[in-house]
Amino acid sequence: MAEVVQQQIEDRIPELEQLERVGLFTNKEIRAVIKKVSALEYRIHRRAIGKEDFINYVQYEINLLELIKKRRSRIGYFFKKDDIEYSIVQRIHRIFRRATTKWKSDLQLWLSHVAFCKKWNCKTQLSKLFSSMLAIHPDKPALWIMAAKWEMEDRLSSESARHLFLRALRFHPESPKVFQEYFRMELMHAEKQRKEKAEIEQAKMDVGELEYSDEILNGGLARIIYKDAIQKIKGAEFHICLLAVVKLFGFAQGLQKEILEDLQALHADDPLTWDFMARRELEMDCLPTPEHVSKPTKAMDLDRKEQRCYVVYETAVHSISTAPMWKCFVTFCLERFKRKTNSEDLRQKRQDRLLNAFCRAHESDLLEESLYVEWLHLLLELSQPETAIEIAAAATERFRHSVEMWQTRLQVLMELKSKDIALRIEEGLKQVNTKESLPLWLLWVQWSEEAQSAEVTEAIFQRAVAIPVPAVSITMKEKYLDWAHRSSGYKKAKKVFASLNENRPLSLGFFHKMIQFEKDQETCKMRNLQEYYERALREFGSSDPDLWLAYIKEELNHPLGKPENCGQIHWRAIKCLQGEHVEDFVSKYTLLQTGHL
Repeated sequence: MAEVVQQQIEDRIPELEQLERVGLFTNKEIRAVIKKVSALEYRIHRRAIGKEDFINYVQYEINLLELIKKRRSRIGYFFKKDDIEYSIVQRIHRIFRRATTKWKSDLQLWLSHVAFCKKWNCKTQLSKLFSSMLAIHPDKPALWIMAAKWEMEDRLSSESARHLFLRALRFHPESPKVFQEYFRMELMHAEKQRKEKAEIEQAKMDVGELEYSDEILNGGLARIIYKDAIQKIKGAEFHICLLAVVKLFGFAQGLQKEILEDLQALHADDPLTWDFMARRELEMDCLPTPEHVSKPTKAMDLDRKEQRCYVVYETAVHSISTAPMWKCFVTFCLERFKRKTNSEDLRQKRQDRLLNAFCRAHESDLLEESLYVEWLHLLLELSQPETAIEIAAAATERFRHSVEMWQTRLQVLMELKSKDIALRIEEGLKQVNTKESLPLWLLWVQWSEEAQSAEVTEAIFQRAVAIPVPAVSITMKEKYLDWAHRSSGYKKAKKVFASLNENRPLSLGFFHKMIQFEKDQETCKMRNLQEYYERALREFGSSDPDLWLAYIKEELNHPLGKPENCGQIHWRAIKCLQGEHVEDFVSKYTLLQTGHL
């Protein structure tokens, strides 16, 4: 191994001599580089090598390149790059190749190498790298797309990009993303050829036998890809993605029209089709707009566009009255309502359309749960409390097992200061799954604390902590203890703690709260702290080394603590902790003894 490392160091001598000769590095810096590189070389030539060793070596070499670049810029010397930077770049390639050969499945290593090649403009190396990477990872469509886009956009090679996309489709014949990017590439190629032809004609150059096919110039290859794709990939979403691509190319109006017609013919019963067709109306110009148009005129024009969208949605919900279709309709109206406008008339029309869509979807029993929440918030915002209460009741009747729906209804009732909140909470708790009922309990005690007596609030807490569901009772015990301290002070908190500390399951936070309450007292009693720590350790002593350390710190730092007890606590911790927690405790205890924790 030493001979190999020595050979590697000797191979670097010419570039290091050049660095010193041209004044980029000093002799002392050169010696430091040799020392560091020797250590890195030894690490990657060991028998038991790790991925981090290669990563660290590459990072060091990249940092060296960056430093050389900055120094060149500072002193204004830009010669001898072949003797210095080129050899470093080649060495980085070799290190990356060794790493990716050993860890072929590590995609991040491959992508790091790709990023390096792009940054340092290593086009030849990058082509080879993409070939090797795709041979190892042909199952990842994103890599094929990355390679093809690089060939098209950086190397300006449409032929190579096309070849890569065709290979990609052998492995992923039903990948929408591959087809979409292939479709985009062919349109870009056609646009590029159109520009070339226009420039040649403008310059009146004689290009001999060079000919441009009208079929290709008009997007013929893209049309072939599209026809092939829709045979394999079904659904309106794919058509819409292709329309978003083809819309960027002005010369492909015919193809855009063809795709749009196919979308309407093949997916007339898909809500996405209607949603797309409706939103498309926003892009249509109602009237030719002069350069200076008044704000009222703009608002009227926008209103006309939105009205056309609304008409399309109306047709849609009559044609296919389903929950997804109503969701598209209501979501569109909601989006437009939330958009800012200075026109009160436009805002009022948006509001009317939105409320109308909400009401009709609700009457059809096709309004989704999440949209009920939006509707209720809107009704409160518009100061329509009676309607909000009515809709909230209907929503919980339809989604009677939904915690979020009951939570929203209760929030509406609380905001409106309704008198039957407690009754509705009781009803909600009967309907929802007990395991998911925590939000309702939290809402109940929050409201009760503000609106009811302490006795009633405590009775609610006592009901909650008695629920045989850990997800509810554990959190409510912490909340109960916190409320007792906040409302009635330390003595009440201690009483609650005493009543609950044997009521399992408990959380570590429950004990931490009581310990903190004791510390906040003017006369913090060590005896009480010891009791709380001992009870906490009885529950969590086998899995929480930090709890033992906190106990030891308390004995060391409290005025009435007994440092002589620390050894006994340490011995108990070693006996009680399990697995890796023992090592964690020993290392932290050592840091504590040396004053580093």
